Amino acid sequence: MKTEIGIKTANTAEIAQSLNSLLADENVLYIKTRKAHWNVEGPDFLAIHRFFEEQYKQLEDLIDDIAERIRTIGHYAEATLAGFLAETHLLEETRAKNDSAGFMKSLLADHETIIIHLRENIDRFDEKWQDKGTSDFITGLMEKHEKMAWMLRAHLK
Repeated sequence: MKTEIGIKTANTAEIAQSLNSLLADENVLYIKTRKAHWNVEGPDFLAIHRFFEEQYKQLEDLIDDIAERIRTIGHYAEATLAGFLAETHLLEETRAKNDSAGFMKSLLADHETIIIHLRENIDRFDEKWQDKGTSDFITGLMEKHEKMAWMLRAHLK
């Protein structure tokens, strides 16, 4: 059944594409955060292991919210690793050292990449595609990433 929510069909297709790209970023960041959680080493292991767990749980919720937003506007969420890697703005990485500071710097850079991308696109959802709901939605996502980035940054001081 066609979704009738006051947004042109052509616009919902573009919105869904943009959200699927964001979904890809979130999934790559989630896996990188899990990797940090599993592999961090050092005298601060337990505290940082728990910290990364808190962060990946927050990302799990964001991922679900984005996929559900895509479905809300009548499209399907990307759900393959190949699709995520094709759409992401982030890079996978190999680490020589599994220290907390190294993981945190890398994750912080990824959060900041997502924050900038979201900030640059907030108005596009509202003005170009006439979707205030998604504009508001990604504003909320941006604020959550800003807080997660702040937590990482605070550990690095």
